[in-house]
Amino acid sequence: MATPRSKAGTKGVPRQQRQEQILAAATQEFGTHGYWGASLGSIAARVGVTKTLLHQYFGTKEDLYLACLTPVGDRLLAAIRTAVGDQGATGRTPLRVLHALFTALEGQRESWFVVYDTSLPPDGEATRRAAQYWSAIDAIAAEGTAELLGAAGSDDPLDADVLAYAWQGLVATLVRWWVKHPDQSPEDMTRRCARLFAVAGALTPYGDHHE
Repeated sequence: MATPRSKAGTKGVPRQQRQEQILAAATQEFGTHGYWGASLGSIAARVGVTKTLLHQYFGTKEDLYLACLTPVGDRLLAAIRTAVGDQGATGRTPLRVLHALFTALEGQRESWFVVYDTSLPPDGEATRRAAQYWSAIDAIAAEGTAELLGAAGSDDPLDADVLAYAWQGLVATLVRWWVKHPDQSPEDMTRRCARLFAVAGALTPYGDHHE
């Protein structure tokens, strides 16, 4: 008699390995469908275990989400901090940050949407923890954009605010495009961004033609 799918592979697999399998499947499920759309049943089926085992390992749906969020959020923050470094932002910093993000997400690109999940409940530990990552990443972006503007001769805080806001939107848009183009490696995307930045930099400044 064939072994039922829900029981397949539940025996003989070390606990640590099984946890890693569940986290990988849950990260993909949360990243693809969002917190509210994610199904514990689907996660269990991906791994070949029961929902009961899922609860035994990780507790509630929110607990499982948090177990996925922490390593992804930590990895993204570490990548950004390393790319920025201790010397302050320069003209090459945006590309270094993008390459670091693409590299950190490679192999699990949808994990970006685990951190930036718009379907999280308005209250609760999941939203609080995700917001901590948002705030930390936003703070790095705000500091970097202010440094770039300062080097370019602008000390207007509204300029810095607009640029930080635009940068956050640009990064999110680039990642979304990249997720839809799995053939594009982190290096491919970084080179593509470099070309796009070069084109943007070559555009005629507003003040040269505005009267």
